[in-house]
Amino acid sequence: MALHLSPRRRNRRRTRRLAADIGLLVCAAAFVLPLAWVVLSALDPRADLRVKAPDGLTLDNFEAIWTDDITFTPLLNSLFLCGGATALTVVCAALAAYPLSRFRSRLNRPFLLTILFATSLPITAIMVPVYALFVRVDLIDTLQGTILFFTASQLPFAIWLMKNFMDGVPKELEEAAWTDGASSMQSLARIVLPLMGPGVSVVTVFSFVMMWGNFFVPFMLLLTPDQMPASVSINEFFGNRGMVAYGQLAAFSIVYSTPVILLYVLIARRLGGGFALGGAVKG
Repeated sequence: MALHLSPRRRNRRRTRRLAADIGLLVCAAAFVLPLAWVVLSALDPRADLRVKAPDGLTLDNFEAIWTDDITFTPLLNSLFLCGGATALTVVCAALAAYPLSRFRSRLNRPFLLTILFATSLPITAIMVPVYALFVRVDLIDTLQGTILFFTASQLPFAIWLMKNFMDGVPKELEEAAWTDGASSMQSLARIVLPLMGPGVSVVTVFSFVMMWGNFFVPFMLLLTPDQMPASVSINEFFGNRGMVAYGQLAAFSIVYSTPVILLYVLIARRLGGGFALGGAVKG
């Protein structure tokens, strides 16, 4: 039976739909316009802050930044810092989340609430004592010290995420492995982590992206220019008197974003997976 709406109700529904479409278009423009500026300015020989068609297409901006000092060395430093810290974060988060997910204790909830509180602490509030500590233990201006701090700063939220994903893996699968003589570490490495591949991928991408775009931490803890990552060296495109090489800045931004995009593309298929494991414990 067809549902007939009054003209007033149809007009009201059409108005609401139009308002929703306009709101979505405004949100889309807020994301698209900065990306359009980056792409167009990278190819513009006379780029400025306006979003406009290039005054002729050129690759001179990319050629200007295609040097060891400007691009290659900072990118390698970023890959070493963020890659090492991400790997350490994922391993530590898995080891910390496993007992929180599999063993019940009256301390679990207070510990998780403490972790959640730690994620809300502004990193600028703890940099002064961290800097003083790093000076005393001789970790200042070292890549390994920066990796350790990156890991420590990302661990609270990584543990929280990992624990929630780990809860979706049925414990019965581990109990079957324990019956066959597997240890807890073996069941974690061979059963839990492979089955929660999408969760591990989410933690990996989240941790890497948060570290990749971090300017403040390496700026404070690293002093040698040759050790600076790309997130800090991008500041070199801003001159002392307000002069900015917009074309080179846009070209560097594209190159700087490439590793994150590639990482997402490589693991995008795992992000689409799910935890449809309920049937695995039946039958």
